[in-house]
Order: sequence, then C-alpha cells, then structure tokens
Amino acid sequence: MNQQPLVSFILTDYNLPTDMLCECIDSILRLSLRSNEREIIIVDDGSDNSPMNDLLKYGDDIIYVRQKNGGVSTARNTGLAMANGEFIQFIDGDDYLIQAPYEYCLDIIRQNKDADVVMFDFTHNNHEATTSYNQTSKKSGMELMRSENLRGSACCYLFRQTVRGQLTFTPGIAYGEDEEFTPQLLIRAETVYTTDAKAYYYRERQTSAVHKSSTADIDKRLKDHMAVILRLNEFADTRPYEERLSLQRRVAQLTMDHIYNTIILTRSENS
Repeated sequence: MNQQPLVSFILTDYNLPTDMLCECIDSILRLSLRSNEREIIIVDDGSDNSPMNDLLKYGDDIIYVRQKNGGVSTARNTGLAMANGEFIQFIDGDDYLIQAPYEYCLDIIRQNKDADVVMFDFTHNNHEATTSYNQTSKKSGMELMRSENLRGSACCYLFRQTVRGQLTFTPGIAYGEDEEFTPQLLIRAETVYTTDAKAYYYRERQTSAVHKSSTADIDKRLKDHMAVILRLNEFADTRPYEERLSLQRRVAQLTMDHIYNTIILTRSENS
C-alpha cells in the first residue's frame, strides 16, 4: 500500500542555473524524511533549455514536468494539481531550505496534529547558524491576520493540503501573487503555528523579477499589486463578518505598501 507523502515540495524553475536548482533539491534530500514521506515536484516553466539531463542523477527522487511559459502562478498551480502530500511547501528553484531550522518546522507538524499552517522566517545569510528556535504563537489564521503583520511569501510556510480546498494562484500575476493567495489560505486555517526559525534561504539575484527597474517592469509591478488589492477587497466583501475584518486589515496594509512603492518607484531621481 502506497503511503501518502508527509510533504510535497513544489519547486518552480525558469532559466535558472542548474547548480542552483540542484542545491535546492539537495537541501530537501538532506531532511529527515524517508523517500515515501516526501514528494519533490519540479515545474519547469518553459525554460529556454531544459535542465532534465542534469537532473537524471536524482532518478525517482523527483518528478519533473515541463510546460509552456506561463509565469510562477501557473507553474505553482501545475504543482498543486499534481501534489499528493499531506502538506505543501513551495520553493523557488534558486533558493533552498536550511536543514536544522526546517527540521524544527517538520517537528511541529509531526507533534501537533492540529497544525494547518506552520509559518517560519527566511534569511539572506547562508552562514547563519542559529540552533535555538521559538514557537511564538498558536492562533487561528483569522486571529493571526488581525493581530500580526504577515510574512506574505508563500515560500515561508508549510500548509495542510486539505485547508487549501480549491484555492489556486491567479494566472498572469508576475508580482504580488503570494499576497493574494496567503490571506485567503489563512482564513481557512483553524490552527497556525508561527516560529522565528530562519528555515528558508532566499537568494538575492539581480536578474530576479523584483530587481527589474525598466519603466515597463515598474508599471507591471504596480498594476499587479493594485489588481491583487482590488481582488482581495472584493473577496473580503463576500465573506462572513469575522473573516471580512481579517481580510480588510490585510487589504489596508497592502494599500499602504502600494502607496509607498508607488512613491519610491516612480519618483524622479532629481526630486
């Protein structure tokens, strides 16, 4: 009888250096998960050159799928449709998991059967060696959204597959797709554990989307952020009172961020 994996790891790749992608996969394989407890799904979002030849060494440890380029939202949706794990973990293919703190997050879901989401921190410092972590809260998703500022990145939490329901990412959004997905996921979560464990290494690359600075890229970024805010606000209007309050608080936070980013990204260098 096949055992359901504990975690499905969904890696997205688009024209990434193969060594970075392999480093990401290796970080998962180092975890204390047996082969039947993990599922590694790599979604190649139409890279110019497929990395498959360099991934053959992983054999049955990975599932590789290649699709026409549609953006990170579409790539993640493909992974979600394939995932069989009890929990889901998104990873950008040029980042990786940090073993000791991520093991702490795995221990939370192993020891707490009520865990729907485990939210953790990230770091840009791959030499950080903290080995002591704190579980800072246990709240419902709605309570968390009303009392704390969120880390919106979908890569900074593990979540139970059944909590997601039919929730997916909106295709065509290149910036801010996490900010639409995360609040909608959290209002479905009865129990969210948060920790200060820096379990995710976020690699800063000048070629990444957030560093693009052409007028067209800035315009796309601001339009995507505004579209996310409007859709999230419309969704909030359809929800029961308590959920609406939580979502509206997040909409207010995102609106302030959008105003700030509009000022910073569009101001003249001479102003």
